Amino acid sequence: MGKGEIEESSRTVESLKRCTTGGSGGSTRWVDGSEVDTESPTWSLFGDEEIRQGYRSVRRRLVKKPKRVDSFDVEAMEISVAHATHHKKEASLLSTLALAFQTLGVVYGDMGTSPLYVFSDVFSKVPITSEVDVLGALSIVLYTIALLPLMKYVFIVLKANDNGEGGTFALYSLICRYANVNLLPNRQPADEHISSFKLKLPTPELERSLNIKEVLERKSSLKTLVLLFVLMGTSMIIGDGILTPAISVMSAVSGLHGRIPGFGTNALVITSIIILGALFSIQRYGSSKVGFTFAPALGLWFFSLGSIGVYNLLKHDVTVLRALNPAYIYLFFKKNSINGWSALGGCVLCITGAEAMFADLGHFSVKSIQIAFTSVVFPCLFLAYFGQAAYLMKYPNSSGRIFYDSVPGGLFWPVFGIATVAAIIASQAMISASFSCVKQAMALGCFPRLKIIHTSKRHIGQIYIPVINWFLMLMCMLVVAAFKSTTDIANAYGIAEVGVMLVSTTLVTVVMLLIWQINLFLALLFPLIFGTIELIYMSAVLSKILEGGWLPLVFASWFLCVMYIWNYGSVLKYQSEVKQKISMDFMHELGSSLGTVRVPGIGLLYNELVQGIPSIFAQFLLDLPAIHSVIVFVCIKYVPVPVVPREERFLFRRVGPKDYHMFRCVARYGYKDVRKEDHHAFEQLLVDSLEKFLRKEALDLALESNLNQPDLDSISVKSRDESEIQDGDGMEELKIPLMRDQRLEITGASTSEASLALPASVMSIDEDPSLEYELSALREATESGFTYLLGHGDVRAKKQSWFIKKLSINYFYAFMRKNCRGGAAIMRVPHMNIIQVGMT
Repeated sequence: MGKGEIEESSRTVESLKRCTTGGSGGSTRWVDGSEVDTESPTWSLFGDEEIRQGYRSVRRRLVKKPKRVDSFDVEAMEISVAHATHHKKEASLLSTLALAFQTLGVVYGDMGTSPLYVFSDVFSKVPITSEVDVLGALSIVLYTIALLPLMKYVFIVLKANDNGEGGTFALYSLICRYANVNLLPNRQPADEHISSFKLKLPTPELERSLNIKEVLERKSSLKTLVLLFVLMGTSMIIGDGILTPAISVMSAVSGLHGRIPGFGTNALVITSIIILGALFSIQRYGSSKVGFTFAPALGLWFFSLGSIGVYNLLKHDVTVLRALNPAYIYLFFKKNSINGWSALGGCVLCITGAEAMFADLGHFSVKSIQIAFTSVVFPCLFLAYFGQAAYLMKYPNSSGRIFYDSVPGGLFWPVFGIATVAAIIASQAMISASFSCVKQAMALGCFPRLKIIHTSKRHIGQIYIPVINWFLMLMCMLVVAAFKSTTDIANAYGIAEVGVMLVSTTLVTVVMLLIWQINLFLALLFPLIFGTIELIYMSAVLSKILEGGWLPLVFASWFLCVMYIWNYGSVLKYQSEVKQKISMDFMHELGSSLGTVRVPGIGLLYNELVQGIPSIFAQFLLDLPAIHSVIVFVCIKYVPVPVVPREERFLFRRVGPKDYHMFRCVARYGYKDVRKEDHHAFEQLLVDSLEKFLRKEALDLALESNLNQPDLDSISVKSRDESEIQDGDGMEELKIPLMRDQRLEITGASTSEASLALPASVMSIDEDPSLEYELSALREATESGFTYLLGHGDVRAKKQSWFIKKLSINYFYAFMRKNCRGGAAIMRVPHMNIIQVGMT
């Protein structure tokens, strides 16, 4: 078969067969100590530092981490500003204020529109018969806002961010870094050396943290429990994304009742559905443009809230300021007992959207969210509730339409217009949070792959997911059409909101004990105070399950099943591939020709294994008439950090002897990293990085073969990492105690991070004939072109498995894998350059 025919066949063959090749390979270690198949020494880059030790002067050069060419993150070059912004320690004051202004339109819209419906819902359960009812309800609302959004989120939870990323999955990634609780077993010691992986840890409570780490890692049931807890919180955030637009828009439009003759329930539903359709249609423009568009309207809305509140407070009853005395909370419950407890389901609506402050953190920054809340949102909400309470003290029968009735007569229509716009904007907070949570879940292997559009080149956290957007829109419309009333939606809303808060309280407590290592008393005080408040609220809202509270539980259960089944199937698939990987002994038996014909070209075989040769490779050898002269096993792996610096992205190694021309590249991404390659730029950068690898490898081999001098063997040289860890008290193992359980061993010049300078007598690497031969072979393969070898693994449960497992894996998981985005769609590679082989 001629070369042209082989190239043609390599671009058009697509077959599906079964392969049962298995085995376990021999192994050596990466330079960081992780297990790999028999491969060559790592590649290194040398500096110019001299070290003198003893009476003799020995020239040494400390090994530095290589500046790898980022062959996979092509789009990162297009949005380099985003990475620079992420790592910038201090943003300018102007940019922080601009972000704070945007948060009004994206983060605080939901909480800002709560005065539309809080008191009307509270007093639908507790009739106003005395001032204790008004002052007690007002006091509960004020202290709820002060304790949960202000004290809990602004001053504590926002500090538990994962390098600027918030939400339940950000907390989960933090826990996964310090305790290996991720169910997918693809973690490598090398991941712990990523700069964004490490955090500075205080040590007074180190022993307690280590004990917690050991318990979490030892018990698989706890790993599963933590994951389920995180998935539950994420599911409820998405549920919030469905209920928030529904209740916000309906509450605003309901102001037309009584103002326009004939404006009944059907008109309310139709108008709300039209507005919701318009809201979700503009999401594709991104939260930055949406934020700047919406922020002025929300700024005007908060100004209106504060102004109307001050007007009512001064005109009707300034004595409602007495509600600052928490004794009125006790009097309220003493007077109303069970009805008062039921009214808590309405009071909790005053903090709807508080979780968006943390979940939307990736779109903004901690300071911007803190500034906006403390300087605008918090005082305006206080004034609004004071004003409504003052109006109710004089007109207690107006509780059903308290917001619009308390507006001065001549300002009704302007305020109605602003309120309608604000209600539409309020939905943006949880919609953006839903996008962020789904993106994080996808990166951490807990959600099927979907198309993600990055809407901003300056802020990589601002994204748009079309499928999720249209799903939320459809569900919102169904909820509005089915319930037709804000009261029932409010009952459902409370469960979702409080559920998310309970999850975040639990996870932040784990972070405090495991990572922050603060005093045990202070750590337990956090869940004791805030967890108790949230549990009281949860007990109140759960009583409304039959009155609409079942809805968020249904949504959460559905999303929980989707995410858990996807994660469970992915873990089983990975474990199966590990068991079936090809042994190096088998590869040695095949020889350098791999049992077939080697033709010029570079084959990129994508797989999920971080070590070992995937069994699908044997299927390629069986199905194809020839195989490429250069094979690169590419593993795309997500690690539990937001962003992996480009220079730290790759682990690049040789697989087998030199004449096999096989290499492995593990490309590591954080859950915020963008991965969308243009294949031409990708191929060129891959060749450049491979050439650099070969040159550094040749230099390492030259050092190893020429510097085995006996008088130098006894000289102890600390590696760069060890020098950084050493603190003078013999505590070198404790700087990163929760991420590495044992110190890396120095196994020789080829694997240590301290090497000796190359003597002048050593041949220059440019004159190394084997290097020149390999580089020329690589150039010839590059000219012949690239082929993307994609293995499609079909997972099936065994015949003797339980029925539930068969149903989950053979049908639900298989359906999601078949319909989610595949590798070709993500990489944007022409179909003529792809060969796909499947196996079960």
